[in-house]
Amino acid sequence: MMLRRSALIACLCLLGVVPAQAETFDVKMLTRGVHGAMVFEPEDITLAPGDTLRFLPSDRSHNAASIPSMLPAGAVAFKGKIDQETSVTFDVPGVYGIKCSPHFAMGMVMLVRVGAGSPAEITLPADLPERARTRFEQIIERSGAAGSKG
Repeated sequence: MMLRRSALIACLCLLGVVPAQAETFDVKMLTRGVHGAMVFEPEDITLAPGDTLRFLPSDRSHNAASIPSMLPAGAVAFKGKIDQETSVTFDVPGVYGIKCSPHFAMGMVMLVRVGAGSPAEITLPADLPERARTRFEQIIERSGAAGSKG
């Protein structure tokens, strides 16, 4: 079995077809960062389907959780524990809103875009706390049309 798998990979490489490798990117959860207090760094990231984000509790009292009103159809919600590293694989294309549960009202949010999509296409839900909405608007403004990866 292992020999057949190796032979298949070798044949694909000879034909110029390289199997896609999912990547893992780190996101720091910070009490203070480049864009102020209570932030994720990076605050905006574009992933390929299958990529993973590893949320690192760089400072205490933070977690990462999906915002239910900002999940693509078919995506699974998640909620990490406070002060613990959380890894999430993003398979469903679309825009995800991520929050730190204890600091959501203070605007600790980030955008994750999986696959194609422009920040200009993002519609913010009406149920966001005021500071979270303001932070999302700032993130969208800073990200421009191309967004960022890694």
